[in-house]
Amino acid sequence: MKLGLQLGYWGAGPIPQAAELVVAAEEAGFDSVFTAESWGSDAYTPLSWWGSQTSRVRLGTAVAQMSARPPTSLAMAALTLDHLSGGRHIIGLGVSGPQVVEGWYGQPFAKPLARTREYVQVVRDVLAREGAVRNDGPHYPLPLAEGAGVTGLGKPLNPITHPLRADIPIWLGAEGPKNVAQTAEIADGWLAVFYTPRISDMFNGWLDEGFARPGARRTRETFEIGANAQCVITDDVAAALDRYRPSAALYVGGMGAKEKNFHADLYRRMGYGDVVDEVSRLFLSGKKAEAIAAVPDEMVRETMLVGTRDQVREQIKEWEASGVTTLMVTARDTDTIRELATLV
Repeated sequence: MKLGLQLGYWGAGPIPQAAELVVAAEEAGFDSVFTAESWGSDAYTPLSWWGSQTSRVRLGTAVAQMSARPPTSLAMAALTLDHLSGGRHIIGLGVSGPQVVEGWYGQPFAKPLARTREYVQVVRDVLAREGAVRNDGPHYPLPLAEGAGVTGLGKPLNPITHPLRADIPIWLGAEGPKNVAQTAEIADGWLAVFYTPRISDMFNGWLDEGFARPGARRTRETFEIGANAQCVITDDVAAALDRYRPSAALYVGGMGAKEKNFHADLYRRMGYGDVVDEVSRLFLSGKKAEAIAAVPDEMVRETMLVGTRDQVREQIKEWEASGVTTLMVTARDTDTIRELATLV
């Protein structure tokens, strides 16, 4: 199993010591570094800026939101970074949720599975550079031929810049059974946001459905599974859980609409349905402190690597045995990064 550093997206400002973390990850033998975006910092600028100080680690977006860029624009950013990094880019994509897609990007959220399939195909067509890019699909038509204000003068184009690699790997963020199965069918890797080895049989069943589909791009042996995990090496597990409890409450209670929250749905599948309902009720009614307090220790702990060195080493073995190929750790100090590298 490989190690990846998940920097995530920014809060009110840049991630403290991010440049040092990236350099430490490369020096420690990490395989990859990832950035993310929500509705503040973008994924590509920090990845390029901090990635310019590296020479070996792969540089990935986990995730770049599909509604933030048309697929041709995403492909332009990807082929550019792949050139600048000498072929080290990983394209990580995700649909986000309706609150962000419609509220921030002003795009319709409907048909996320169909949109993902079409988006990925257009990106692959650009990178293949086998001819002018056309797409007859309903979500990203190229060239645009009809609609209010359309001149009808659009023409199919091929990228001016020749991609360094026609097969830049595409990993997809997915949480539900249909989305994970489609990811196994059309992508090169799966980005698991909230992963726990306890229900890996369920995850693997979804993946196997995708691998079995006619025309599936990969097999399990050639497919990558990147799982996010907060990592804290400590003797004070209780303090570490308290530190990350607010994040768990935010994702299940406030990071999505009451009617549609993919993170909450996943935690329900983990068996925390009653907790999710209570946390959501409290969070959406403005009682954030009570919502945080309602998150039990085990709900925080099972998606983390936390404990002493020996405990974390055993947890890493469990994640690897469950099928994870890249452990994407969130660590905020260089000592943890170096220590982790000795445990894998």
